[in-house]
Amino acid sequence: MPLPILALAIASFCIGTTEFVIMGLLPEVAADLGVSIPSAGLLVTGYALGVVIGAPIVAVATARLPRKPVLVGLATLFVIGNLFCALAPNYWLLMAARVFTAFGHGAFFGIGSVVAASLVPRNKRASAIALMFAGLTLSNILGVPSGTVLGEAFGWRATFFAVVGIGLVSVAAIAWLVPSDVAEPSGGLLAELRVLGKLQVWLAMVIASLASASLFAVFTYIKPYLTAVSGLSTATVTWVLLLFGAGMTIGNLIGGSLAQWRLMPTVIGTLFAMALMFVIFAKFGAIGMVAIAIVFLWGMLIFIVVPPLQIRVIEAAAEGPNLAATLIQSAFNVGNAGGAWIGGLAISWGVSYARLPLVGAALALLAVAAAVLLESVDRRTVPQTRPAE
Repeated sequence: MPLPILALAIASFCIGTTEFVIMGLLPEVAADLGVSIPSAGLLVTGYALGVVIGAPIVAVATARLPRKPVLVGLATLFVIGNLFCALAPNYWLLMAARVFTAFGHGAFFGIGSVVAASLVPRNKRASAIALMFAGLTLSNILGVPSGTVLGEAFGWRATFFAVVGIGLVSVAAIAWLVPSDVAEPSGGLLAELRVLGKLQVWLAMVIASLASASLFAVFTYIKPYLTAVSGLSTATVTWVLLLFGAGMTIGNLIGGSLAQWRLMPTVIGTLFAMALMFVIFAKFGAIGMVAIAIVFLWGMLIFIVVPPLQIRVIEAAAEGPNLAATLIQSAFNVGNAGGAWIGGLAISWGVSYARLPLVGAALALLAVAAAVLLESVDRRTVPQTRPAE
Protein backbone atom coordinates (compact mmCIF):
# COMPACT_ATOMS: atom_id res chain seq x y z
CA MET A 1 0.00 0.00 0.00
CA PRO A 2 1.43 3.44 -0.94
CA LEU A 3 2.18 5.34 2.26
CA PRO A 4 -0.14 8.30 1.50
CA ILE A 5 -3.05 5.87 1.04
CA LEU A 6 -2.06 4.14 4.29
CA ALA A 7 -2.41 7.52 6.02
CA LEU A 8 -5.91 7.90 4.54
CA ALA A 9 -6.78 4.35 5.61
CA ILE A 10 -5.78 5.11 9.23
CA ALA A 11 -8.10 8.11 9.19
CA SER A 12 -10.94 6.06 7.68
CA PHE A 13 -10.45 3.48 10.45
CA CYS A 14 -10.84 6.27 13.00
CA ILE A 15 -13.96 7.59 11.24
CA GLY A 16 -15.52 4.14 10.93
CA THR A 17 -14.95 3.44 14.60
CA THR A 18 -16.48 6.80 15.50
CA GLU A 19 -19.59 6.07 13.44
CA PHE A 20 -20.33 2.51 14.55
CA VAL A 21 -18.90 2.02 18.06
CA ILE A 22 -21.81 3.86 19.68
CA MET A 23 -24.07 0.93 18.74
CA GLY A 24 -22.21 -1.35 21.13
CA LEU A 25 -22.29 1.22 23.93
CA LEU A 26 -25.96 2.24 23.95
CA PRO A 27 -26.81 0.67 27.34
CA GLU A 28 -23.80 2.30 29.01
CA VAL A 29 -24.49 5.71 27.45
CA ALA A 30 -28.19 5.53 28.31
CA ALA A 31 -27.52 4.59 31.94
CA ASP A 32 -24.85 7.24 32.44
CA LEU A 33 -26.81 10.10 30.88
CA GLY A 34 -30.21 9.10 32.25
CA VAL A 35 -32.02 8.47 28.96
CA SER A 36 -33.74 5.46 27.44
CA ILE A 37 -31.91 3.10 25.10
CA PRO A 38 -34.14 4.16 22.15
CA SER A 39 -33.18 7.78 22.88
CA ALA A 40 -29.52 6.81 22.97
CA GLY A 41 -30.09 5.06 19.65
CA LEU A 42 -30.94 8.43 18.11
CA LEU A 43 -27.24 9.24 18.46
CA VAL A 44 -26.78 6.90 15.47
CA THR A 45 -29.47 8.75 13.51
CA GLY A 46 -28.01 12.13 14.45
CA TYR A 47 -24.62 11.10 13.11
CA ALA A 48 -26.15 9.92 9.82
CA LEU A 49 -28.02 13.20 9.41
CA GLY A 50 -24.79 15.07 10.13
CA VAL A 51 -23.13 13.18 7.27
CA VAL A 52 -25.97 13.93 4.85
CA ILE A 53 -26.19 17.63 5.72
CA GLY A 54 -22.52 18.32 6.31
CA ALA A 55 -21.03 16.63 3.24
CA PRO A 56 -22.15 19.15 0.59
CA ILE A 57 -21.60 22.14 2.91
CA VAL A 58 -17.99 21.19 3.64
CA ALA A 59 -17.29 20.22 0.03
CA VAL A 60 -18.54 23.58 -1.26
CA ALA A 61 -16.76 25.54 1.46
CA THR A 62 -13.42 23.87 0.69
CA ALA A 63 -13.73 23.70 -3.11
CA ARG A 64 -10.89 26.16 -3.78
CA LEU A 65 -8.59 25.04 -0.97
CA PRO A 66 -5.56 22.73 -1.39
CA ARG A 67 -6.51 19.12 -0.77
CA LYS A 68 -3.87 18.19 1.81
CA PRO A 69 -4.71 20.96 4.31
CA VAL A 70 -8.40 20.13 3.88
CA LEU A 71 -7.77 16.48 4.73
CA VAL A 72 -5.65 17.44 7.73
CA GLY A 73 -8.40 19.80 8.85
CA LEU A 74 -11.13 17.18 8.48
CA ALA A 75 -9.08 14.61 10.41
CA THR A 76 -8.54 17.23 13.10
CA LEU A 77 -12.29 17.86 13.20
CA PHE A 78 -12.77 14.20 14.10
CA VAL A 79 -10.24 14.47 16.90
CA ILE A 80 -12.00 17.53 18.33
CA GLY A 81 -15.46 16.01 17.82
CA ASN A 82 -14.56 12.79 19.63
CA LEU A 83 -12.98 14.80 22.44
CA PHE A 84 -16.26 16.72 22.80
CA CYS A 85 -18.11 13.37 22.84
CA ALA A 86 -15.86 12.05 25.61
CA LEU A 87 -16.38 15.18 27.71
CA ALA A 88 -20.10 15.76 27.01
CA PRO A 89 -21.86 16.23 30.36
CA ASN A 90 -25.36 15.44 29.08
CA TYR A 91 -27.31 13.78 26.28
CA TRP A 92 -27.95 16.86 24.15
CA LEU A 93 -24.35 18.02 24.16
CA LEU A 94 -23.31 14.48 23.20
CA MET A 95 -25.83 14.62 20.33
CA ALA A 96 -24.44 17.98 19.23
CA ALA A 97 -20.88 16.62 19.37
CA ARG A 98 -21.90 13.60 17.26
CA VAL A 99 -23.53 15.78 14.60
CA PHE A 100 -20.53 18.15 14.60
CA THR A 101 -18.15 15.23 14.16
CA ALA A 102 -20.23 13.76 11.31
CA PHE A 103 -19.98 16.96 9.26
CA GLY A 104 -16.50 15.92 8.16
CA HIS A 105 -17.37 12.29 7.34
CA GLY A 106 -18.69 12.56 3.78
CA ALA A 107 -16.21 15.24 2.77
CA PHE A 108 -13.25 13.23 4.03
CA PHE A 109 -14.22 10.09 2.11
CA GLY A 110 -15.17 12.10 -0.97
CA ILE A 111 -12.02 14.22 -1.11
CA GLY A 112 -9.89 11.34 0.17
CA SER A 113 -11.06 9.08 -2.65
CA VAL A 114 -10.17 11.75 -5.22
CA VAL A 115 -6.72 12.09 -3.64
CA ALA A 116 -6.21 8.31 -3.47
CA ALA A 117 -7.17 7.95 -7.14
CA SER A 118 -4.72 10.70 -8.11
CA LEU A 119 -1.80 8.93 -6.44
CA VAL A 120 -1.81 5.89 -8.76
CA PRO A 121 -2.03 5.16 -12.49
CA ARG A 122 -5.51 5.36 -14.04
CA ASN A 123 -5.96 1.59 -14.18
CA LYS A 124 -5.25 1.29 -10.42
CA ARG A 125 -7.65 3.99 -9.20
CA ALA A 126 -10.42 1.68 -8.00
CA SER A 127 -7.95 -0.42 -6.02
CA ALA A 128 -6.49 2.73 -4.44
CA ILE A 129 -9.96 3.80 -3.31
CA ALA A 130 -10.63 0.29 -1.99
CA LEU A 131 -7.42 0.43 0.05
CA MET A 132 -8.47 3.72 1.60
CA PHE A 133 -11.92 2.31 2.45
CA ALA A 134 -10.25 -0.76 3.96
CA GLY A 135 -9.79 1.29 7.12
CA LEU A 136 -13.55 1.77 7.33
CA THR A 137 -14.29 -1.92 6.90
CA LEU A 138 -11.56 -2.98 9.34
CA SER A 139 -13.08 -0.68 11.96
CA ASN A 140 -16.05 -3.05 12.11
CA ILE A 141 -13.76 -6.01 12.82
CA LEU A 142 -11.20 -4.38 15.12
CA GLY A 143 -12.27 -0.91 16.19
CA VAL A 144 -15.91 -1.47 17.12
CA PRO A 145 -15.45 -4.71 19.15
CA SER A 146 -12.36 -3.32 20.90
CA GLY A 147 -14.11 -0.05 21.60
CA THR A 148 -17.13 -1.88 22.99
CA VAL A 149 -14.98 -4.01 25.32
CA LEU A 150 -13.06 -0.92 26.45
CA GLY A 151 -16.28 0.98 27.10
CA GLU A 152 -17.79 -1.87 29.09
CA ALA A 153 -14.66 -2.16 31.23
CA PHE A 154 -13.78 1.51 31.82
CA GLY A 155 -16.88 3.46 30.79
CA TRP A 156 -18.07 4.63 27.39
CA ARG A 157 -16.05 7.86 27.62
CA ALA A 158 -12.82 5.83 27.61
CA THR A 159 -13.72 4.56 24.15
CA PHE A 160 -14.02 8.07 22.75
CA PHE A 161 -10.73 9.08 24.37
CA ALA A 162 -9.13 6.08 22.64
CA VAL A 163 -10.57 7.21 19.29
CA VAL A 164 -9.06 10.65 19.94
CA GLY A 165 -5.67 8.94 20.20
CA ILE A 166 -6.17 7.11 16.89
CA GLY A 167 -7.33 10.36 15.33
CA LEU A 168 -4.15 12.15 16.37
CA VAL A 169 -2.12 9.39 14.68
CA SER A 170 -4.16 9.87 11.49
CA VAL A 171 -3.63 13.65 11.52
CA ALA A 172 0.12 13.17 11.88
CA ALA A 173 0.18 10.50 9.15
CA ILE A 174 -1.68 12.68 6.64
CA ALA A 175 0.46 15.72 7.43
CA TRP A 176 3.63 13.67 7.02
CA LEU A 177 2.86 11.26 4.18
CA VAL A 178 0.36 12.90 1.80
CA PRO A 179 2.08 15.06 -0.87
CA SER A 180 1.39 18.78 -0.63
CA ASP A 181 0.49 19.21 -4.32
CA VAL A 182 -1.84 16.22 -4.64
CA ALA A 183 -5.12 16.53 -6.62
CA GLU A 184 -5.17 20.31 -6.48
CA PRO A 185 -8.59 21.83 -7.34
CA SER A 186 -8.67 23.30 -10.84
CA GLY A 187 -12.09 24.70 -11.73
CA GLY A 188 -13.22 25.87 -8.31
CA LEU A 189 -16.78 25.94 -7.05
CA LEU A 190 -18.46 26.54 -10.43
CA ALA A 191 -16.78 23.48 -11.93
CA GLU A 192 -17.82 21.40 -8.91
CA LEU A 193 -21.44 22.55 -9.28
CA ARG A 194 -21.47 22.19 -13.06
CA VAL A 195 -20.80 18.45 -12.97
CA LEU A 196 -23.98 17.96 -10.93
CA GLY A 197 -25.87 18.52 -14.17
CA LYS A 198 -24.63 15.16 -15.48
CA LEU A 199 -27.14 12.31 -15.50
CA GLN A 200 -24.39 9.76 -14.85
CA VAL A 201 -23.48 11.42 -11.56
CA TRP A 202 -27.07 11.35 -10.28
CA LEU A 203 -27.67 7.79 -11.45
CA ALA A 204 -24.59 6.64 -9.51
CA MET A 205 -26.04 8.31 -6.41
CA VAL A 206 -29.43 6.68 -6.93
CA ILE A 207 -27.73 3.29 -7.22
CA ALA A 208 -25.77 3.94 -4.01
CA SER A 209 -28.92 4.92 -2.10
CA LEU A 210 -30.96 1.95 -3.33
CA ALA A 211 -28.15 -0.54 -2.71
CA SER A 212 -27.67 0.74 0.83
CA ALA A 213 -31.43 0.85 1.45
CA SER A 214 -31.81 -2.76 0.33
CA LEU A 215 -29.28 -3.81 2.96
CA PHE A 216 -30.51 -1.67 5.85
CA ALA A 217 -34.18 -2.51 5.31
CA VAL A 218 -33.22 -5.93 6.64
CA PHE A 219 -29.93 -5.46 8.47
CA THR A 220 -31.41 -2.91 10.87
CA TYR A 221 -33.60 -5.72 12.21
CA ILE A 222 -31.04 -8.49 11.87
CA LYS A 223 -30.83 -9.26 15.58
CA PRO A 224 -34.55 -10.08 16.02
CA TYR A 225 -34.46 -11.93 12.69
CA LEU A 226 -31.55 -14.15 13.68
CA THR A 227 -32.96 -14.86 17.14
CA ALA A 228 -36.65 -15.25 16.25
CA VAL A 229 -36.43 -16.76 12.75
CA SER A 230 -33.02 -18.45 12.60
CA GLY A 231 -33.04 -19.54 16.24
CA LEU A 232 -29.57 -18.20 17.06
CA SER A 233 -28.58 -17.08 20.56
CA THR A 234 -27.79 -13.45 21.34
CA ALA A 235 -24.14 -14.36 21.93
CA THR A 236 -23.96 -16.01 18.50
CA VAL A 237 -25.44 -12.92 16.86
CA THR A 238 -22.46 -10.89 18.11
CA TRP A 239 -20.06 -13.20 16.27
CA VAL A 240 -22.25 -13.18 13.18
CA LEU A 241 -22.00 -9.39 13.06
CA LEU A 242 -18.21 -9.67 13.22
CA LEU A 243 -18.46 -12.05 10.28
CA PHE A 244 -20.45 -9.36 8.47
CA GLY A 245 -17.55 -6.95 9.03
CA ALA A 246 -15.11 -9.52 7.63
CA GLY A 247 -17.31 -9.84 4.55
CA MET A 248 -17.24 -6.05 4.12
CA THR A 249 -13.44 -6.04 4.19
CA ILE A 250 -13.13 -8.85 1.64
CA GLY A 251 -15.82 -7.37 -0.60
CA ASN A 252 -14.17 -3.96 -0.59
CA LEU A 253 -10.90 -5.41 -1.90
CA ILE A 254 -12.69 -7.60 -4.46
CA GLY A 255 -14.67 -4.59 -5.68
CA GLY A 256 -11.50 -2.58 -6.21
CA SER A 257 -10.02 -5.35 -8.35
CA LEU A 258 -13.17 -6.08 -10.38
CA ALA A 259 -13.79 -2.39 -11.09
CA GLN A 260 -10.46 -2.24 -12.92
CA TRP A 261 -11.65 -5.08 -15.14
CA ARG A 262 -15.32 -4.31 -15.87
CA LEU A 263 -16.75 -1.45 -13.85
CA MET A 264 -20.51 -1.29 -14.50
CA PRO A 265 -20.92 -5.03 -15.16
CA THR A 266 -19.42 -5.56 -11.70
CA VAL A 267 -22.04 -3.24 -10.18
CA ILE A 268 -24.95 -4.78 -12.09
CA GLY A 269 -23.92 -8.36 -11.38
CA THR A 270 -23.29 -7.71 -7.69
CA LEU A 271 -26.63 -5.96 -7.16
CA PHE A 272 -28.46 -8.82 -8.88
CA ALA A 273 -26.61 -11.28 -6.64
CA MET A 274 -27.77 -9.24 -3.63
CA ALA A 275 -31.38 -9.49 -4.76
CA LEU A 276 -31.02 -13.24 -5.21
CA MET A 277 -29.41 -13.53 -1.77
CA PHE A 278 -32.39 -11.79 -0.17
CA VAL A 279 -34.79 -14.23 -1.82
CA ILE A 280 -32.73 -17.18 -0.55
CA PHE A 281 -32.71 -15.61 2.91
CA ALA A 282 -36.50 -15.32 2.89
CA LYS A 283 -36.86 -18.98 1.92
CA PHE A 284 -34.10 -20.64 3.95
CA GLY A 285 -33.30 -18.10 6.71
CA ALA A 286 -34.78 -20.37 9.37
CA ILE A 287 -31.72 -22.61 8.93
CA GLY A 288 -29.08 -21.14 11.22
CA MET A 289 -26.00 -21.98 9.14
CA VAL A 290 -27.63 -20.64 6.00
CA ALA A 291 -28.47 -17.40 7.77
CA ILE A 292 -24.88 -17.01 9.02
CA ALA A 293 -23.47 -17.61 5.53
CA ILE A 294 -25.86 -15.09 3.99
CA VAL A 295 -24.93 -12.37 6.49
CA PHE A 296 -21.27 -12.83 5.55
CA LEU A 297 -22.13 -12.69 1.83
CA TRP A 298 -24.24 -9.56 2.41
CA GLY A 299 -21.30 -7.73 3.87
CA MET A 300 -19.13 -8.82 0.97
CA LEU A 301 -21.62 -7.94 -1.77
CA ILE A 302 -22.60 -4.49 -0.47
CA PHE A 303 -18.96 -3.41 -0.31
CA ILE A 304 -18.06 -4.87 -3.70
CA VAL A 305 -20.10 -2.02 -5.24
CA VAL A 306 -18.54 0.79 -3.16
CA PRO A 307 -15.19 1.27 -5.00
CA PRO A 308 -16.78 0.98 -8.48
CA LEU A 309 -19.47 3.55 -7.66
CA GLN A 310 -16.95 5.91 -6.09
CA ILE A 311 -14.62 5.75 -9.09
CA ARG A 312 -17.60 5.99 -11.47
CA VAL A 313 -18.59 9.31 -9.92
CA ILE A 314 -15.02 10.60 -9.98
CA GLU A 315 -14.68 9.70 -13.66
CA ALA A 316 -18.07 11.19 -14.59
CA ALA A 317 -17.29 14.40 -12.68
CA ALA A 318 -13.68 14.69 -13.83
CA GLU A 319 -13.90 18.49 -14.27
CA GLY A 320 -14.82 18.91 -10.58
CA PRO A 321 -14.90 15.58 -8.74
CA ASN A 322 -14.73 16.61 -5.07
CA LEU A 323 -18.37 17.64 -4.53
CA ALA A 324 -19.77 14.68 -6.48
CA ALA A 325 -17.47 12.20 -4.72
CA THR A 326 -18.60 13.68 -1.41
CA LEU A 327 -22.30 13.62 -2.26
CA ILE A 328 -22.23 9.91 -3.01
CA GLN A 329 -21.29 9.40 0.65
CA SER A 330 -24.44 11.31 1.53
CA ALA A 331 -26.33 9.05 -0.88
CA PHE A 332 -25.15 5.93 0.95
CA ASN A 333 -26.27 7.45 4.26
CA VAL A 334 -29.65 8.44 2.82
CA GLY A 335 -29.99 4.78 1.86
CA ASN A 336 -29.02 3.70 5.39
CA ALA A 337 -31.71 5.86 6.97
CA GLY A 338 -34.29 5.24 4.25
CA GLY A 339 -33.79 1.48 4.29
CA ALA A 340 -34.24 1.33 8.06
CA TRP A 341 -37.44 3.39 7.73
CA ILE A 342 -38.80 1.22 4.89
CA GLY A 343 -38.06 -1.96 6.82
CA GLY A 344 -39.78 -0.58 9.93
CA LEU A 345 -42.75 0.53 7.86
CA ALA A 346 -43.05 -2.92 6.32
CA ILE A 347 -43.03 -4.53 9.77
CA SER A 348 -45.69 -2.08 11.00
CA TRP A 349 -47.83 -3.06 8.00
CA GLY A 350 -47.67 -6.69 9.04
CA VAL A 351 -44.67 -8.06 7.12
CA SER A 352 -43.05 -10.72 9.27
CA TYR A 353 -39.34 -10.84 10.00
CA ALA A 354 -39.19 -14.02 7.91
CA ARG A 355 -40.53 -12.18 4.83
CA LEU A 356 -38.65 -8.92 5.38
CA PRO A 357 -35.75 -9.94 3.07
CA LEU A 358 -38.19 -9.74 0.14
CA VAL A 359 -38.40 -5.98 0.77
CA GLY A 360 -34.60 -5.87 0.46
CA ALA A 361 -34.81 -7.90 -2.76
CA ALA A 362 -37.24 -5.39 -4.29
CA LEU A 363 -34.96 -2.47 -3.46
CA ALA A 364 -31.92 -4.32 -4.83
CA LEU A 365 -33.75 -4.94 -8.12
CA LEU A 366 -34.54 -1.23 -8.36
CA ALA A 367 -30.81 -0.62 -7.94
CA VAL A 368 -30.14 -3.11 -10.76
CA ALA A 369 -32.54 -1.19 -13.01
CA ALA A 370 -30.77 2.09 -12.24
CA ALA A 371 -27.38 0.48 -12.91
CA VAL A 372 -28.57 -0.91 -16.26
CA LEU A 373 -29.82 2.58 -17.16
CA LEU A 374 -26.44 4.08 -16.25
CA GLU A 375 -24.65 1.50 -18.39
CA SER A 376 -26.99 2.37 -21.27
CA VAL A 377 -26.24 6.07 -20.88
CA ASP A 378 -22.53 5.27 -20.84
CA ARG A 379 -22.81 3.36 -24.11
CA ARG A 380 -24.38 6.41 -25.77
CA THR A 381 -21.62 8.67 -24.44
CA VAL A 382 -18.65 9.70 -26.56
CA PRO A 383 -15.93 7.05 -25.91
CA GLN A 384 -13.40 9.60 -24.70
CA THR A 385 -15.65 10.58 -21.78
CA ARG A 386 -16.41 7.07 -20.65
CA PRO A 387 -14.51 5.61 -17.70
CA ALA A 388 -11.96 2.92 -18.42
CA GLU A 389 -13.35 -0.54 -17.73
